[in-house]
Amino acid sequence: MSAINSPGGSSGDSLLETLQRYWGYDSFLPLQREAMDCVLAGHDSVVVLPTGGGKSLCFQAPAMCLPGLAVVVSPLIALMKDQVDGLRNCGVPAAFANSTLSRAERRSLAGDVRAGRLRLLYLAPERLLADGTLEFLKTANVSLVAIDEAHCISSWGHDFRPEYRGLRALKEAFPKAGVHAYTATASEQVRRDIAEQLQLTEPEILVGRFDRPNLIYKVQRRANRLNQIQEVLGRHAGESGIIYCITRKDVDQTTAALQEVGHRALPYHAGLSDEERRRNQEAFIEDQADTIVATVAFGMGIDKSNVRYVIHAGMPKSLEHYQQESGRAGRDGMEAECCLFFSGQDYGVWKRMLEDSEPAAREGAMRSLSAMMDFCNGVQCRHRTIVEYFGQQFDDASCGACDVCLGQLDLVDDPLVTAQKILSCVLRLQQRFGADYTAKVLHGSEEQRIVEQRHHQLSTWGLLSGENLRTIRDWIEQLVSQDFLAKAGDYHVLEVTAAGRRLLRGEATPRLLRPARAGKATKAVAAESWEGVDRGLFDELRRLRHETAAVQNVPAYIVFSDATLRHIARRRPSTLETFRQVSGVGEKKLADYGRAFVERVVAYCSGNGLSMDIAPPDVAPAASLESGPRMAATRAFGYFREGRSVSEVAEQMGRATSTAYGYLADFIRNERVTDPSPWVDGPAADRIAQAARQVGLDRLKPIFECLGGEIGYEQIRIVVLCLQNKS
Repeated sequence: MSAINSPGGSSGDSLLETLQRYWGYDSFLPLQREAMDCVLAGHDSVVVLPTGGGKSLCFQAPAMCLPGLAVVVSPLIALMKDQVDGLRNCGVPAAFANSTLSRAERRSLAGDVRAGRLRLLYLAPERLLADGTLEFLKTANVSLVAIDEAHCISSWGHDFRPEYRGLRALKEAFPKAGVHAYTATASEQVRRDIAEQLQLTEPEILVGRFDRPNLIYKVQRRANRLNQIQEVLGRHAGESGIIYCITRKDVDQTTAALQEVGHRALPYHAGLSDEERRRNQEAFIEDQADTIVATVAFGMGIDKSNVRYVIHAGMPKSLEHYQQESGRAGRDGMEAECCLFFSGQDYGVWKRMLEDSEPAAREGAMRSLSAMMDFCNGVQCRHRTIVEYFGQQFDDASCGACDVCLGQLDLVDDPLVTAQKILSCVLRLQQRFGADYTAKVLHGSEEQRIVEQRHHQLSTWGLLSGENLRTIRDWIEQLVSQDFLAKAGDYHVLEVTAAGRRLLRGEATPRLLRPARAGKATKAVAAESWEGVDRGLFDELRRLRHETAAVQNVPAYIVFSDATLRHIARRRPSTLETFRQVSGVGEKKLADYGRAFVERVVAYCSGNGLSMDIAPPDVAPAASLESGPRMAATRAFGYFREGRSVSEVAEQMGRATSTAYGYLADFIRNERVTDPSPWVDGPAADRIAQAARQVGLDRLKPIFECLGGEIGYEQIRIVVLCLQNKS
């Protein structure tokens, strides 16, 4: 593959100036600069970046630096509309051509292309390859061709689409334009197949990190599916999320159950009419519904940045699918929760479905399914498992953003002895029985089959009678995933492996986990990304964003992302000049929304005694795609648990006292603290509580005035937060 000759400083300066002007960003995400340089240099490329890694900007920003029209191939109408709405909202002249346009709109679009008024044109592969389209575009000075969701062109990929194969005609149609393929998920084999199928000329292959440090992975064995789902939704009230189910029946039943208890949930699967799917998808994108319950038919290319949770109510059939589907959460770089509820039955469901596939494809699909099952039963860091599965190295000892590393799973105190008991039982059963039967023997079951086989007389019968049967069954799966046991034959009988023999001799030690404990650990990513953010102001800004989006008939996240709202609530700008310095505010958004948002900030801060125009911290507050989550806020939480004062925490951490007060406010909210006495003396707390009873808890300024200005805002805030938690 060829190397890139980076453009000179002027091109680089032009890129950064373009990012700042239209999108309000003053830096590049990992590999964005290299991918953009490749476009500017006219080289073909294949770019693999995780969802949320900024793939679209890799061709959108260069398109604004190059003369002519950028042609973008996109597979879905909804994706085109989202992308074009977002671009126009940033002041970028863009359009799409698809079946939703009337004849008059198509004529107008053709006129815009001929006149050079557009910089980006989105088309589906079928539309692009239709009679006359390529010939028409040959007259339009095409500057580049970008192919989104490019893994669809490879039969080795997990979402092959035959219509993508015709895109090999692009190199012949536009010989002077670079062709660039973009995807979030592609193995080395798929990447090379993409380049070959598109007939790219010595393409540069750019592969980013597969890790998404802002995603918090949690995996639990499915017990009561609806209760488990509702528990997650309860943590994300009023926020957007996706629930994936394996079958249409599960989608319909889950949606109905959630609607019955008051959740704004809608279904999406291939059994619905095209109109109903379109209507439900638009309701979700435009925040008219909080939750979409779907099969895997939903979501490819959906450009909704503020998805705060993705739930898998059943196990996906591969880690490729899981990485892509869970990756639809947290596209804005903010923390998002990814919960997977699985059962051994899911493996059987997928296996039966895969039996109808071609023999060559079936073998690879079964390997992928087994890897997915190992992930579910695994006991190492979830981020590490995913990254290493895709062939990359994970260097951090702890990700700080999964159930394993957050300590939400309990390790067995003496795993070696427990594992030796299990493996001994497998040998006593002459390696002729499966996991369910073996677990029952270890549990001490006296069911008829066990008695008839005289297995109740084995020395290993009842060795784990003090444990829950489900727990024993999980331990067996964990030993399988760690290669101490293997499943053989059509009936998946258990066999002790060579590693298992070493374990029996005490030469190897497994990790065994007990069932999860609810709410055991604080989410480091979430705590840190809220650092310095006034939650009340953030909620106020969300309401304003919703009002603005409703007037313009666009999704709320197109106005501003959650990340930008947190930046605003952190810096609290009081003028248009300081508002322009917020990440995510370009020139057009400043002109369109700046005054209304600044006025709302000033009104809120004045009413709550908050300072404004806070200087940006020397370390970015939100977890980025480039590095894992920082632990500053979590460290502060530990100090407050020890009873340290605010000044002590500030000194210990080398932070300003005001920042330490921000940590304390987050600590009180997260830990549901109701006693302010460690930080506010008793008489002052009593006076604040009495004033709050008179004027209410909604705003701090009335309490401050009721107290004659004798007690500071920070002490008032602490007491009010404790009172709110109590009520």
